[in-house]
Amino acid sequence: MAVSVRMDPLLEKELELAARRKGVTKTQFIVDAVERALGRKNPYDLLLALKAEEAQPEYQAVAKAFAGSEQPYDADASRAAIVKKLKVKHGGRAG
Repeated sequence: MAVSVRMDPLLEKELELAARRKGVTKTQFIVDAVERALGRKNPYDLLLALKAEEAQPEYQAVAKAFAGSEQPYDADASRAAIVKKLKVKHGGRAG
């Protein structure tokens, strides 16, 4: 169902900027806000649902399969790799 909303131009601009920051459309931003206001997207309820899902045996089997495979994030190595790619792409001007 389509719904039309009139709002102050400054509020609409703020809406546009906030939606852009989140990487969603203005429509999706508004729908998310309405769902939260109606209690349909309560972050605490979502957390509880996620924790219940993680407690399921099939989730535990997948988690066990990947246990110990996590590697610490190496910021210096990541930066060096990005700089190297940028130098190749831009002819050595990066970094």
